Amino acid sequence: MEEVKNVVANENFDWNAFENDLGVYDQDKAQITEAYDKTLSNVNVGEVVEGTVTGVNKREVIVNVGYKSEGIIPVSEFRYNPDLKVGDKIEVYVESAEDKNGQLALSHKKARQLKSWDRVNEALEKDEIIKGYIKCRTKGGMIVDVFGIEAFLPGSQIDVKPIRDYDVYVDKTMEFKVVKINQEFRNVVVSHKALIEAELEAQKQVIMSKLEKGQILEGTVKNITSYGVFVDLGGVDGLIHITDLSWGRVNHPEEIVALDQKINVVILDFDEAKKRIALGLKQLTPHPWEALDQTLKVGDKVKGRVVVMADYGAFVEIAPGVEGLIHVSEMSWSQHLRSAQEFMKVGDEVEAVILTLDREERKMSLGIKQLTPDPWENIEVKYPVGTKTTAKVRNFTNFGVFVEIEEGIDGLIHISDLSWTKKVKHPGEFTSVGADIEVVVLEIDKENRRLSLGHKQLEENPWNEFENQYSVDSIHEGTITEMTDKGAVVALGENIEGFCPARQLVKEDGTTPKTGDKLNFKILEFSKATKRITLSHLRTYEEAKRAEIAAEKAEKRAAADATKSTVKKINASVEKTTLGDIAGLAALKSAMEAAEAKSAKKAAAKKEDEE
Repeated sequence: MEEVKNVVANENFDWNAFENDLGVYDQDKAQITEAYDKTLSNVNVGEVVEGTVTGVNKREVIVNVGYKSEGIIPVSEFRYNPDLKVGDKIEVYVESAEDKNGQLALSHKKARQLKSWDRVNEALEKDEIIKGYIKCRTKGGMIVDVFGIEAFLPGSQIDVKPIRDYDVYVDKTMEFKVVKINQEFRNVVVSHKALIEAELEAQKQVIMSKLEKGQILEGTVKNITSYGVFVDLGGVDGLIHITDLSWGRVNHPEEIVALDQKINVVILDFDEAKKRIALGLKQLTPHPWEALDQTLKVGDKVKGRVVVMADYGAFVEIAPGVEGLIHVSEMSWSQHLRSAQEFMKVGDEVEAVILTLDREERKMSLGIKQLTPDPWENIEVKYPVGTKTTAKVRNFTNFGVFVEIEEGIDGLIHISDLSWTKKVKHPGEFTSVGADIEVVVLEIDKENRRLSLGHKQLEENPWNEFENQYSVDSIHEGTITEMTDKGAVVALGENIEGFCPARQLVKEDGTTPKTGDKLNFKILEFSKATKRITLSHLRTYEEAKRAEIAAEKAEKRAAADATKSTVKKINASVEKTTLGDIAGLAALKSAMEAAEAKSAKKAAAKKEDEE
């Protein structure tokens, strides 16, 4: 108490220094302030300085730049760096020494912007790893905040694997490398993929060095294409070709696997230099042919599903990975080869008979026509020689018509068996494809599965009657139906034709007839065996003319003979008579003159008829 009184009594005592125990209470306050200011940094407005983070909360970051007061920066300016912590050194821009609250006003964003271009170029030159904040999506990629600059991150540079959802990267902070800068337009391109490629390359080398054929690994389905599946084996990719996915038919790999699915695969082959790995999935299970029922044999009936169609046949899967071919010729007993699509389509469930089975070659042929009886088995009973029936015209050839009596039973009508009378040059003149035609069975060739058929045999042979009607030397009226260089085809009746050679076709006036003319023709030749009739128009008038000339000559000859006889009589009479018999001679002379006059008159009448 006494000590306190003594202190109070001292008028020069510095209570302020005493309360703060500074030990400098006797010094001048101005001197102390000056000394304190010397310990602080000189901070100038508009300057970029380095500061130390002294505190971080949800809204603000407190930074000490060595000034008498600390600065506060919004935490939003540090979104690119979520790992910011107390003690980190950062650059800040001094906006003012004191704001309205007496607080030092700082900005980290402005400091970054002022030095960002230099920093970006430096990062490219030194191949540095930098951090950036992904702000949003854009066409073809993302926009990244790097040092306050908006850089472009292409979609292909986000990761080594294809990205299906870009939005999951928005608002994330990631590490990048600057891969390209356009100085003129101040464009920056960054890549995250470049960071992990080097690491993946090292991983690939390790994985490739440990690979062995036949090794089984677990992988993740990374990508699915129409030709196969890419599988990530933990840093290196392998391809399962579509043919190695399943022992059965696969239309698309999506039928077997899905994206991001974890599967076991076996290594079939790999190329260390090209970093290519061929994988297999079906090889993890036994081949279906090995599990095929050992009792299955030729002749057995099986059921299956049509998996592939071709013009020549259909592939039927009777068990997963076990297929048999039904050739189109084994689909029907018909000999007309058609497209297999007329019988079945992909997806059809069919029943078939095993025709061949080779377990070593893993091949099988099937047939469906064998499920029904062979129509040729009892052909002699069903269609014996002489059977009359109706057939369908299927095809033409120059020598005849192919017809089908029923499914699987075909026959041929030779062109010579189409008609008794009409000369058919081509079957198309007689019938048409698809038409029905009446036939009679002439011959059966069971071995070659062919029938010889006839159409004309349905009627009696009219040539037996024609032989009597059109005898040699008989004359008939006919119509010229066709002219050729060699002569003319002449219709003698409804179902019979003859041929008149060109030299026998000349008309009496020396002209040549034309198609459609009706003339008389003489039968020169009739052949029932070859069904040939040879005609002549020339003979019809030439022989009559010859007969008339012969008659005229005979008459003249008779007249001459009569004259000679008369002369002889006269001569004989002259020898016996005298002058008194002159009257008899005169009578004889008159008779001779009358005979000559009669002959001349007859010749004149004949000439007039000819004109």
